[in-house]
Amino acid sequence: MSDDCNRTPFWQRQPLLPRAIQEVLRSRLEAALADPGAREHLVWPTVLAAPRVRADHPGGLPEPLLLNLAARMLGALGQHDPGGAWQRHRAAWPDTADAGPGGWVPGASWGAWGPLVSLRCGWQLAALTPLPLGDRYPLACGVSLFNHGLFHECHDALEPLWDRATGDLREQLQGLILLAGGYHHLQQHNLSGALALWQEALERLRACGGSFATPWGEVRAEAALDLTARRLDQGRRMDDDTDLAPLWALDRPTWELA
Repeated sequence: MSDDCNRTPFWQRQPLLPRAIQEVLRSRLEAALADPGAREHLVWPTVLAAPRVRADHPGGLPEPLLLNLAARMLGALGQHDPGGAWQRHRAAWPDTADAGPGGWVPGASWGAWGPLVSLRCGWQLAALTPLPLGDRYPLACGVSLFNHGLFHECHDALEPLWDRATGDLREQLQGLILLAGGYHHLQQHNLSGALALWQEALERLRACGGSFATPWGEVRAEAALDLTARRLDQGRRMDDDTDLAPLWALDRPTWELA
């Protein structure tokens, strides 16, 4: 788990995003989950829509500066040709940027959601950049995204593994997906949805105590199960969902992949 995930900005209530913004985030992330090389596509929204960049360059970010700002993040992914990476991204997602009078600006369709797109893509990148590649990568993605408070993305990472699994492993992965889904509902201030998914997750994971072997390593979620059970109990005793602060006050759950 990276040090950054301990300071995740997503351990709090999140806004309901317009469908178009959800698609922007979903499409780039799904590419990065399917192919580690495609993590480079998360760099460009992160840079272009960053509030400081927009404030310093209201007329657009000159391309040489764009490539320079992206170079460090790309380098951490083993990619040392920012120009080539930018060309690939523009070919795949031309809606990421428009030409402004001074350079590149975020796609017009992002509107006021640009800063959040930047933050979320940047946090996805932080979660995925240090992960082991090969067979462990898909499960490691799910664990890291959960630990960074990106619960909806965690679901997206684990679902293909669950879809191919059988027997106990399928049941256990379903439990993790439901657990993450419950925390996503909490972020959306949907108490009834969170409680329903947490209940089902606990039913599926209690048989293994929250720790189970997979072909890609051992998942350890015992502490997360305990914290979730406490939230479930506390949430059931709430009269309404106008104040969910007590549920946020408990420790943030995390998983381990050994």
